[in-house]
Amino acid sequence: MDIFNKFIESIGGIVQSSGFVSNDWRNYIMIGIACVLIYLAIKKQFEPLLLLPIAFGMLLVNLFPAIMAQPETTLQLVKDYMAQHGGAVGNYSIINLNGAAYYQIPKVGGLLYYLYQGVKLGIYPPLIFLGIGAMTDFGPLISNPKSFLLGAAAQLGIFTTFIGAIFLGFTAKESGAIGIIGGADGPTAIFVTSKLAPHLLGPIAVAAYSYMALVPIIQPPIMKALTTKKERSIVMEQLRPVSKLEKILFPIIVTIIVSLILPDACPLIGMLMLGNLMRESGVVNRISNTAQNELMNIITIFLGTTVGATATGTVFLSMQTIGIIILGLLAFCVGTAGGVLFGKIMCWASHGKVNPLIGSAGVSAVPMAARVSQKVGQEENPANFLLMHAMGPNVAGVIGSAVAAGVLISILG
Repeated sequence: MDIFNKFIESIGGIVQSSGFVSNDWRNYIMIGIACVLIYLAIKKQFEPLLLLPIAFGMLLVNLFPAIMAQPETTLQLVKDYMAQHGGAVGNYSIINLNGAAYYQIPKVGGLLYYLYQGVKLGIYPPLIFLGIGAMTDFGPLISNPKSFLLGAAAQLGIFTTFIGAIFLGFTAKESGAIGIIGGADGPTAIFVTSKLAPHLLGPIAVAAYSYMALVPIIQPPIMKALTTKKERSIVMEQLRPVSKLEKILFPIIVTIIVSLILPDACPLIGMLMLGNLMRESGVVNRISNTAQNELMNIITIFLGTTVGATATGTVFLSMQTIGIIILGLLAFCVGTAGGVLFGKIMCWASHGKVNPLIGSAGVSAVPMAARVSQKVGQEENPANFLLMHAMGPNVAGVIGSAVAAGVLISILG
């Protein structure tokens, strides 16, 4: 009879601990959202390198919340511990409370909790920038320095959303962290939020990376609404060749100037330019290839999965988080519009030599935004090849978002 009762208790314990009983109803909504994002990543191929790990991390944490559980320390009386373990002495530290001796028994945290520390402590974003720098050719930007203006114009979404978030009741630091989503740069958003508003890191990181992954959906309607068919059909002149010396000097000069003016931007800009210098110098091909491939892939897996794992139903489905998601979308849309509108100004000033579509690439989603400019341009004129022209504003946007991050941290931090 005792065996039967124990069996029934065991079954009851399994049922009570199962997700069907213990999960919050909001977790099931997030499971559905995660499945939709997985579908978009696999079937529609919307930046699967980002969207797939984010979506699966979201799925995991809502099925098994303990995978993100923090480590805990429990206290147990020494005499009770020794009684349970036959007098054995554990390898735990002993403290004295109220005249009694206690063992401090640590409880290990969830797997993704430990991987998430790279996000929380701001370690992953500079490493991602190192890989981006090693993969990026700054030649189009050096060849056409006016691209810096388009990259700067696309940061409009950051500062307009910052002001809007303040009016909606967020603090200045929270508003700065929300506004940086407009740069469409996940690592920068994480870096800024970890400094200004760490309690918002989850929803801001998910919003930033989700919008980066959904660039092919979000940007084209804005681009088409703000330009005419004639403007979208403009064929731009070929860029001038850039010498190796220019490519080597560029990351060094940018690092020195930005770091002296905005020291808070140095971790991002410095790692970005280090990666690019390794690429362009031609003398460290082995570590340059590692930064582009193995390191970048590993950090992307860790960062994407842990960012997705912050999106639990109980945290994510709240009015504050929904407000952040909406503000982040507006920031991204305004940034895209700012780049396109400044592109129209440059088109007018150059008497039709600049295709305004490349302005949309001024957001920092490299090279996704540049590919979108290319695709929309070719829809109007199949002979139009805007990719290299769009890469100029695109890499300028990476630098611009890092500079904007430095400004926000410097003023609000």
